[in-house]
Amino acid sequence: MAAHPEETPDAGSWRESVPEASATDLENLLGTGVGAAQEQLERNGGFLPFALVVQNDGEVRLVAVTPADADDGSDADFDADTMIRDLHELLRQHRDEFRAAAVVCDITLIEEDSDAIHVAAEHQDGSLFAAVLPYAPNPGTRELEFGQLSADTNEPAVWVD
Repeated sequence: MAAHPEETPDAGSWRESVPEASATDLENLLGTGVGAAQEQLERNGGFLPFALVVQNDGEVRLVAVTPADADDGSDADFDADTMIRDLHELLRQHRDEFRAAAVVCDITLIEEDSDAIHVAAEHQDGSLFAAVLPYAPNPGTRELEFGQLSADTNEPAVWVD
């Protein structure tokens, strides 16, 4: 039984709605993606969108694209939406080489007035899972504080025709 797209299932009900192997792959991508994004945020104060794939042999690989040059020639500005589109295109072109993929990006949660790590994962069998992890600098320590990981909705972007 598949979850309805309009529902945002909690982790328990989501996991029950997909095959065990698919859930394991998607959770692996989620954990790896969140961890890599947190590390980049703490080290560099930000991160560029990137993707992770679970290859057919089970190995997890990082996939990245180079941002288009900013108008002024500096690397200070980049078009994250274009990078995400480029990642989706690259993943679609090579989707026979892996069984699951996730795109990880930095988003702004307007209602919460917070930045967040967003991970949108999908499996070749059609299973989908996305999650959001809000973060903000602590004004006193200037270190990042992370909120609660919560489920989000997403649409397929790799296994679509």
